[in-house]
Order: sequence, then structure tokens, then C-alpha cells
Amino acid sequence: MKTLLPKSSNETDELLEAQAEIRHLRETMLILREELEAQRYEKDAAVQGVVQRSTDEIIQLKDTAASLRDELESLQYKKDDAVQQAIQRSADEIQQLKNTATSLRVELESLSFEKDAAVQQAVQRSSDEILQLKRTATSLRDELESMRFRKDAAVQQAIQRSTDEIAQLKNTVGNLRDELESAQYQLEDEVQKMRLQNQNEIQHLKQTVEKLRDELEAKHA
Repeated sequence: MKTLLPKSSNETDELLEAQAEIRHLRETMLILREELEAQRYEKDAAVQGVVQRSTDEIIQLKDTAASLRDELESLQYKKDDAVQQAIQRSADEIQQLKNTATSLRVELESLSFEKDAAVQQAVQRSSDEILQLKRTATSLRDELESMRFRKDAAVQQAIQRSTDEIAQLKNTVGNLRDELESAQYQLEDEVQKMRLQNQNEIQHLKQTVEKLRDELEAKHA
């Protein structure tokens, strides 16, 4: 059995110095662990921020689509209302023409006993007026068709603009999603590199501690 010799002053100082270095290494390991946790927290916070911005963008896109849908329905309502008004005006004009024709017919019948010349003049005037009325009706019909065409063209243009804007918004969402995935990949890569670096430093510290322990045991042997 070996007899323990009294420790010299130098050995005591070296032991205290080794213990202090071990405490320093432990404190360094604790600081590194806290920094790693802080980096993980910052990464999670950054990912949450990007997800929240993407969610807000999707909600804004939905609101825009709903607004465009309401505007399209309003345009359709205005178109239908304009068509109904045009049809009503045309119906009133036709009824007025019918009333005028009836009145002319009555007048023509009342003049049938007058002179042939007067009758012929009245018939001619009636024919001219009827022709003018037909031309007026034709003009109104053409104007109605033109109005329908312009309304349909306006609706198609509005639909096309809405489709183009929605496609552009979808492309923007896709680009944002790609940027989010790229940022997440970079963060994960950086975290992985930091973890590997910390593991190497910890391994080096363990080796240093083990070496110091061996030196202490060798001195006490």
C-alpha cells in the first residue's frame, strides 16, 4: 500500500489552477449551451414571423378575391338593369307606334269618304310616317344591340383584369413560399454547422479535462 506524501506547495497551486480551469470550462460549456438555446429561439421566432406574414398575405388575397367577386356581381347587376331599361323603352316605343298606327288607321277610315285626292294624300302621309317609325324602331334596335355588345365587352375586360391580377397574386405567393423555404433551409444549415462546431469544442474540452485529470492522477501516484 502506497503512503501518500504531503503535497508540496507547487502541487497545491497546480491543483487549484486545474480546478479553476475546470470551473472555467464548465462555465464556458454553460454559456455555449445558453447561446445555442438563444439561437434556436431566434430561429423559431424568425420562422413564426415568416409564417405569420404568409398567413396575412393569404388573407389579403382572399379579401381581394372577394372584393373582385362583389364588383363583378355589381357590374352584372348594372348590365342586367341597363338591358331591362332598354327593353322597357323599346316596348314603350313599340306600344306608342302601335297606338299611332291605330290612330292613323281610324283617321284613314274616317277620311275614306272624302275626295280621292285627299285620301291619297292622307295615305301617303301615313306611309311616310310609318316608314319613319320603322326606321326609328330599327335605329333603336341597333342601338340596343350596340349597348349589349359594349356591356358584354366591359364585363369580359373586368373578368380578364381580375384573372390577371389573381394570377399575379398567386405567383407572388409562390415566390414568397420559395423564399421562406430557402430561408428555413439556410437557418437549419447554419444551426447544423453551429451544432457541429459546438460538439467539436465540447469534445476538445472533454479531452483537455481528461488530460488534466490524468496529469493530476499521475502527480498523486
